[in-house]
Order: sequence, then structure tokens, then C-alpha cells
Amino acid sequence: MTIFLYDQTFEGLLTAVFDAYSRKSFPDSIFKTGEPLPLFYDEVYTVVTDYEKAERVWKLLVRKLSKGALTTLTYSWLSEAPDIAMLLFRYIRKITDAPRSIETNFADPDILAVTKLGKKVADERYRILQFMRFQKTSEGIYYGAMEPLYDVFPLTINHFRDRFADQKWLIYDVKRKYGYYYDGENVDEITFSNPLQTHLLTGKLDDSLLDKDEKLFQTLWKSYFKSICIKERLNPVKHKKDMPVRYWKYLTEKN
Repeated sequence: MTIFLYDQTFEGLLTAVFDAYSRKSFPDSIFKTGEPLPLFYDEVYTVVTDYEKAERVWKLLVRKLSKGALTTLTYSWLSEAPDIAMLLFRYIRKITDAPRSIETNFADPDILAVTKLGKKVADERYRILQFMRFQKTSEGIYYGAMEPLYDVFPLTINHFRDRFADQKWLIYDVKRKYGYYYDGENVDEITFSNPLQTHLLTGKLDDSLLDKDEKLFQTLWKSYFKSICIKERLNPVKHKKDMPVRYWKYLTEKN
């Protein structure tokens, strides 16, 4: 059994594809560097991420796949599925070796699995755009936190930057302990030296950190939400389907 080790980056995975073809030796399993290995194997090859190699593989995929399939490929990577590296390696290899497009050959289990994962990530991105609730801080920064199933925050940046172009904002992934800050011009990835602060765990800012009018706006929003609810038409099952319970702790109207 041949094992590839990589740095758990997408560029590292693309480099692994390039190296496998160069070596004419393809992995049976892919592990991240430092991860415990199985007891029995024949060879371990350490992939050194090379952006030029990764770029060459990506350009090949651009030629072989439609824009939609490329999006599905990158979205599925953000699913963080336990076997995603090996799944995408097999997917890319099949796409590379096929004489014609096979991106819609859903009889192939790898093509189907990547497509399903891509759709799940796309759905999660849409839910984050729907349910993100911002709180205005005393410094005039709009803070929003959530705990998405998949690592979809990178897919939301363009939306928030366009939607709130004239406002400073910070979105924070509670699960992965990182976020993005927009200063009115640029978006930067950020982490905090003390990720155990209460608002970084719960997504709720302490009253002392809020803008003086924020509590009023939250109260008005809750009142509006209650006023538009028609008790006779309440459908709890549909409500939970449209607005999954796992998001409720981050929604102003639910607290």
C-alpha cells in the first residue's frame, strides 16, 4: 500500500496529483502530515506543496470541466469530509484520464459523491447568507457569528462585501475559530489570541460591547418577528425545516 502525506491544503492535494503522475505511482490512501499511519504499508511519500505544480493541474481541470463542475469540486473540498482528499484525488484522476467529459456520469460512485458533497456545501452557504445576524458594536463594527456544518465562510465574502460595502463588519466561524474582517476596503482573514472569550463561543456580544442603539433595534426586530406570526397558521415541522434548529442560538428573533 502506498501512502501520500500532504499539508491538508487544496494546493497540496493538487501537487499530490501532479507528483503521482510524475512518479507513475498512485496513492492508496492520503493522510495529512503528522497523522497516525496504519500498521502496514509499502511506501510513504511526502508531498511538498508546489504552487506551480498545483496551477498546472488546475489549468488542466479548467480545460476538462465546466464552470459548474469546477465549483462543485472546490465546494466539496470545503466539506471537510474525513475521506475528502482521497475522494477528490480519485475524482481528478478519472477526469484527467477520461477521453471525454464524465462530470455527469453519476453511475460512477466518486462522481456522484463529489456532486452530492458540493450541493450540501452550496446549501449550507445559502443558509449562512439567510440566517447571519449582525450586532453593531460600540466601535461601529457589525459582528456576526455562526457555526456552519462546512467551512463555507470563504464562499460568503463576496456577498457580504457587496451587500455591506459601506460598513465595517466581522464574521466569525465559532466552530473553526477564525473569521474575516472588512475594514471598508479590504477583507482579511483573522484569528483571536483568546478564542475562549464568551462572544467567540456563543456569538452573542456582551451589552458593554454593543452600540447604544443596538439593544433597541434587537427589541424592535423581535417585536416585528412576533407580530407577523399568525398563530392559527403555525406549522412547527415546516418552520424547523425552513429554519433548522441548530441556527436558532445565533438568531436575534429566537433569543
